[in-house]
Amino acid sequence: MGVDITVLVVDWARLARVPAEERLRVVQEAAYGDDDADIDGDVVDGWVWPAAAERSWLGRYEFRGTLGSYKPHFWAAQGWEKVRGAAGGEMRAALDEFLEGLIWWGPQADVDAEQVDPGVFPSLEGLWRSGPVIVCGPQTVARLWDRWRVAEPGLEKLRVPYGELAGREPGQWIEGFDEFAELVHGWAEVVGEAERRGWGVIGLPI
Repeated sequence: MGVDITVLVVDWARLARVPAEERLRVVQEAAYGDDDADIDGDVVDGWVWPAAAERSWLGRYEFRGTLGSYKPHFWAAQGWEKVRGAAGGEMRAALDEFLEGLIWWGPQADVDAEQVDPGVFPSLEGLWRSGPVIVCGPQTVARLWDRWRVAEPGLEKLRVPYGELAGREPGQWIEGFDEFAELVHGWAEVVGEAERRGWGVIGLPI
């Protein structure tokens, strides 16, 4: 079984009322429920908003074509790593910061980016599965949204260099620029929705 990620927007004020040592369990249990199930067995893309009132403080975003796997996000980060040198300075800096806060390991060799705001979960020992963790509070979300608004107008200019520099490799989930742009726009949808609500973003391997 591969590495998965479940991406949520979360009411930070509601989460803050949960005792810190219980938050990880509560979020994991609230992320899915019977009312999310599609009785026809179809894969849902986009937003899933729980119908149950007790779970109305979060929403789940399903990235199209990923089936919940983290692999496309990894390959999108790989693609950005290869093509970022072709981006304009302001756009590159903005998309660097946007992706570094979510899925990219950052520009410095041997230094992993930190994608977890401190103090939200006192421990991650209660994770149901091992894998990537993203925890962005409202202030981080606002910063990332600002960076996206700077980066987005220049994204299309990467189409040609992406094809030249980030070609398909065996096992790669992101085949080209269109898939890269779609996934990055998915993250913008998540961050934008959280920013609009004043919420945070959490990604857990569940």
